[in-house]
Amino acid sequence: MKTLSKTSKMSFLIVLFSFSLLQSCSDNKVDLHDYDVEVVSSWNQKILELALAEDNLLTLKGVRTLAMMHTAMHDALNSIVPKYSRYAYKGQKVEANPVASVAYAAYEIAISQYPDKKEVLDKELNKWVKDLMDDKSKDVAETLGKEVASSIISKRLNDKWDGEAEYTFHPMAPGVYAEFNEHSGTPEGFIFGAGWANAQPFLIPTQDYFRSPPPPEINSETYTKAFNEVKEVGRFESETRTKDQAHLAMWWKDFVENSHNRLARDLVVVENLDIWDASRTFALMNMAIYDAYVNVFDNKFYYNHWRPYTAIRWADNDGNPDTELEATWNNLHKHTYAFPSYPSAHGTASSAAMTVLSNTLGTGNAYHFKMTTEEVDKAGPFSEKIKMSPPIRSFNSFSEAGLEAAMSRVYLGIHFRYDSEEGHKLGNKIGEYANDNFLKPLDNPE
Repeated sequence: MKTLSKTSKMSFLIVLFSFSLLQSCSDNKVDLHDYDVEVVSSWNQKILELALAEDNLLTLKGVRTLAMMHTAMHDALNSIVPKYSRYAYKGQKVEANPVASVAYAAYEIAISQYPDKKEVLDKELNKWVKDLMDDKSKDVAETLGKEVASSIISKRLNDKWDGEAEYTFHPMAPGVYAEFNEHSGTPEGFIFGAGWANAQPFLIPTQDYFRSPPPPEINSETYTKAFNEVKEVGRFESETRTKDQAHLAMWWKDFVENSHNRLARDLVVVENLDIWDASRTFALMNMAIYDAYVNVFDNKFYYNHWRPYTAIRWADNDGNPDTELEATWNNLHKHTYAFPSYPSAHGTASSAAMTVLSNTLGTGNAYHFKMTTEEVDKAGPFSEKIKMSPPIRSFNSFSEAGLEAAMSRVYLGIHFRYDSEEGHKLGNKIGEYANDNFLKPLDNPE
C-alpha cells in the first residue's frame, strides 16, 4: 500500500473537511451548535472594552464598530451555510471554518477602527484560529473574513458618524432648548450630538424616516401635567417618588449599547443560540441602536425642545398660568445632558434594541428575563461610579423593559413623560423596521 506524505495527508484532510461540511449542509444534517458561539460574545465584549476606554461611549464609534463587526460576522456565516439574508456581502457560497471566518471578519473590522490596539486584537484573533489544522484552512477563512469585512467597510465610507453640525442657541422662549452649562458640566456654548442627526443610518432609509409628532404646546393640559409630574417625582429629594422608582432611575443610566449588549451576551447563553443566530442577534440589535440614535437626534434638533431643568426654573415666563417656578429645583442625580429633550434618546435606543431581541432570540415579546447593571455614573459621564443595590432587575417582556428604560428618565428628572413615551414608540418603530426588512430567515435555508 502506498503511504501518503505529510503534505498529502494535510491536503486530504482539507478536502475531507470541505466535503463533509458541504455534504452535511446539503443533507440538512449539519448541527450549527457544533461551532463555538462564544467567539461572537467574546469579540462583542472586547470592542466594548476598547470603546469605553477610548471615549466612554460618548461618540457613535463604539456602537458603529459593533454594528459593522457583527454584520460582517453574520454575512461570513451565511456565506458558508445560508440561513438568513446577508446585509452587504454578495460573494459566492464557500466552504470555510465558521469560527475562524467569524474571527477574521471581526478582526478586520476591529483593526480598521482601532489600529492602535493591534496587540490586543491580535491576541483575540489568535485565541480563535490557533487550533486550525493547517495554514490552508486559515487561508480560506481569512480570505472570506477579509472580503466580508471589506464589503461592510466600503458600505460605511463617508457615513459621517463623527461629523459635526452647526448649532445656534435661540433666545429664551417657552419650550425652546436653552443652555445650562452649570448643570451639564460642559463648556459654555457646548451642545452634544448635533452631528449625530446627519450620520448615515444602517437600516432606515433616511435620518428623518420616522418623524415624531410635535411635543405638546406649553399652555396645554398635557404639558402642565407632565411639568408637574417631573417637578415632583424627578426632584432631588422627592416625597412622591418611590424607592423602586429611584432605583430604576439610576439603574437605567448605563448607556444602551453597553447594557443591552451585556444582556444579549447573557441571553445568547440562556437560549442556547447557535453561532448563526447569535451573530444575527448582535448585528441587528446594534444596527438598530445606531439608527435609533441617528433618528432620535434628528428629531431632537428638529424640535429643539427644552429640558425640565430649564422649564421649572423659568416657569414664570412660560405663559402657562398653571406652572410654578422653583428657582433652586434640581433633579435626582443633579445633572442634565447637554442636548434637547424630545424625544428621549435612551427610551428610543432601548426600545429599538428590546424589539429586536424579541424577534431574534426566538422567544417573542412575552419573556421573563433578568438584567444586570453593577454600577453607574453618580451624575454626568465622568463622575464617580456608584454600585447598584440590587444590581438585578426582572422583566416579564421586552416591551416592559423598553418602556421602563424610557420612563426612568422621568424619575431621574431629565425628561418629561411625553419625551419618554414618544421615545418608546419611536424605538419600537425602528426595531420593527429592522426585524421586517433585514437579516431575514431564508425561505429554503441550507
